[in-house]
Amino acid sequence: MEKSQKVNLVEEVQDKFKRANATFIAEYQGIKAQDMNEFRASLRKSSMDFKVVRNTLARRAVKGTPIESLASELKGPTAIAFSYSDAALAAKTLVQFAKDQPKLKLRIGTLGNKVISVAEIKGLAELPSREVLLARMLGSMKAPMTGIAGVLAGVPRKFLYALNAVKDQKAAAAGA
Repeated sequence: MEKSQKVNLVEEVQDKFKRANATFIAEYQGIKAQDMNEFRASLRKSSMDFKVVRNTLARRAVKGTPIESLASELKGPTAIAFSYSDAALAAKTLVQFAKDQPKLKLRIGTLGNKVISVAEIKGLAELPSREVLLARMLGSMKAPMTGIAGVLAGVPRKFLYALNAVKDQKAAAAGA
């Protein structure tokens, strides 16, 4: 690979690190090419990139970034998954593929500017999706308003019941 190509690749990977809200470093050695292509296609649906990068070039790409401490983990056959939208969905996809393909070994990741361990990646994978969390939050915000509306509607309803009871009483007294 020529020097200009290496420079372009380092810039590309550095840009991906900057744009990604989560990254995951994995060892991929021994996975069949067909399985890897299917995996990459499923990652693209989750707005992710999966890139195999030489470790020296990846180390140069993280140099000078808030996740520079990640450079020490870049050894051996390394692939980097970049997530640009839902980090929990990305972690779920990676953890599921690692279960299906034991040769994919997650090593470490980043969430924002924080380096996270494999246990934290698995914990992130167990989180509900962003949409589910937003729906739960909306439901909890809506519940007090629904309760207040029920209480406020109860006052006229009870008044109406009282008026009906008085009417029934007077009708019974008039008929007796």
